[in-house]
Order: sequence, then structure tokens, then C-alpha cells
Amino acid sequence: MKALDIFAGPRALAHIKAQGLAPSHIAVIPGAAGGPKGLILGPIDRFLWGQWLPQSHQAIDLVGASIGAWRMATACLNQPVQAFERLEHDYIHQHYAAPPGQKRPSAQQVSDAFGQSLQSFYGTRMGEVLNHPRFRLHVVTSRGKHILHREHPWRTPLGYAGAFLCNAVHRKAMGAWLERVVFSTRGELPFAVDDYATQQMSLTERNFLPAVQASCSIPFVLQAVHDIPDAPTGAYWDGGITDYHLHLNYKGLVLYPHFQQAVVPGWLDKALRWRHKATPFLDHTIVLAPNPEWVKTLPNGKLPDRSDFTTYATDLAGRVRVWTQAVRASEQLADELAQWCASPDPGR
Repeated sequence: MKALDIFAGPRALAHIKAQGLAPSHIAVIPGAAGGPKGLILGPIDRFLWGQWLPQSHQAIDLVGASIGAWRMATACLNQPVQAFERLEHDYIHQHYAAPPGQKRPSAQQVSDAFGQSLQSFYGTRMGEVLNHPRFRLHVVTSRGKHILHREHPWRTPLGYAGAFLCNAVHRKAMGAWLERVVFSTRGELPFAVDDYATQQMSLTERNFLPAVQASCSIPFVLQAVHDIPDAPTGAYWDGGITDYHLHLNYKGLVLYPHFQQAVVPGWLDKALRWRHKATPFLDHTIVLAPNPEWVKTLPNGKLPDRSDFTTYATDLAGRVRVWTQAVRASEQLADELAQWCASPDPGR
């Protein structure tokens, strides 16, 4: 069974028919939010940054939200293959024991542990990311406005309820509650920003760790990150809130390793199926995604996801086992991609 599905927007397909696909053609690589689902892309990441992209020399914009921000920042480290292997290991083995008498760990407990993990992972290596000669990193976060400006036990749930209702009416209307704030190592944003309220900030050693942590801070699961240095004051949450799968109007040819076909605009759009369709924003995009029938062959018949933390609860070894099996199986995705990149067949 084929593991890899390849989807191309009309202009991307025309490019492949006319010129094939070479590493030098790629302008942008996005990394979606999606928690443990992103683990399935590890072998593809190692192939792209370890073997394929080193064959070219152009600058590439890497745009990431949540686990996608962690992946894209990891791609900027020296020896990225080894760095991706460590990310995979650290993510699979993360464990947050619930305090006695509680069913789940507190948001503060998860945030504190995750912050320590990021410090251990990037602590002395931020310069490698910030000064990479080719890759320009853009970390997407969601900054709360008005009632969401500060995290609060009852104002925050109320604010997100308002954001959900406004978003259901019109995506831009959610801008009354949240804005997109992107922290960039350098350069202009590689996408248009007329779709949603956006600010761009410089990513520096002062704000690197809080920006990446904010991009991964799922509301009510982790605490918001407040007052990131050299950025507007306020509470910052997961970049997936505003840009779940980074469905953006990119500049240039986009290669998008993703864990599904649909590129869903925002986290609050997950239940709004009519927003899961392709738009002209994706005309220049090539999406690499697992075949849904192949996914059914994985442990539990699905990709790793956040529900596994509850399913396996105290059974850390059981969760580690099934996630590791899924990641090992996903090496087939990278093998098929390598074969296709060697001879890009538009009919595929």
C-alpha cells in the first residue's frame, strides 16, 4: 500500500509539469500545529533537511505554529538530522504525572516542564537558529486582545467563547479577540497579511524561548506566556489558534509536509467543515500527506494525537510503544518521497 499522497495546487502542478521539482525551486516550508500528529513527519523532515535541501543554496522561509514551530526551529540547528531525532525522542517520552487526587496535571505544571524542555533543547544553541545562513524562521503566536489580554480563570473561557462565535460568522471577526503575532529571525513575512490582523516582531535571544513556548501553549492545557520581551504586552497562546494549518497566501512555491490533506485555517475552524476546502491561497502549494488508508494500518488505526495522553494515562510505556511504532512505520513516507523527488512524476 502506498503511504504517501501528494497534492498540488494548479500553479504548483504546472510548475512540476514544466520544470520538475528541484530543491532550488522551494521558497517556503510551513509546519502545522497539531501536537503529536506532527511526529509522523519526522522521517520526511530528516530526508528533506538531511539529504534533499542541502543540494540547493537559496534562502527558504520556514513558517511554524505549535509543534510546527518546534520542528521548523529544529531545522535551523546544525546537524538537523540528529536534532530531529532528539525532538522525536523528547516529544514521545514527555510525561506529566497528575498530582495526587487529580485526574490531570495543571496547566502550570505542564508549562513549567515544557519550558524546561525547551531550555534544555535550545539553551546554548539559539544562535544557530537565529543566524542560519539560509533558513529564515517565522514563529506564529496568537496574542489575546481586550478580555483575553491577560489570562484569567473566568475571563479567558468567556473570551474564547466570544472568539469562537465571531469566527463562526467570519474568520476576520475573530480579530476582535486575537491577533497573529509572528516572530521572525529576519526578512519580510513570506505571506500576505490582509486576511487577518497581524504584527511581525524580531526573533532574538531575549525572546526566542518564550516565543516558541507561546506558539506551543494550547489554551487551558498550558498557561499563556505573558509579555514576551520586545513585543506588545499581553497574553500569547498557541499559534494554531489563529493559524492551525497555516492556510496562508504564500509568496513563491511552497512544499508542505502535512499530516492530512486538508489545510484548516484556524483551530476554531476544526468543526467548520466548509473551511477545510482548498482556496487560491494553495495554488502554489505541494502538500505531502499520509494516505488515510495507510493511516488505518498504524497502531489504534490512527495518527498519534493528544487523546493518547488520556487513553494511556499512567501507562507511559504503552504510549511510548505505540507512538514509536507509528513513527517507525512513517519511514515509508520518506522512502516514497525520496523516490518521487528523484524523478518527479506529475501523474503521481
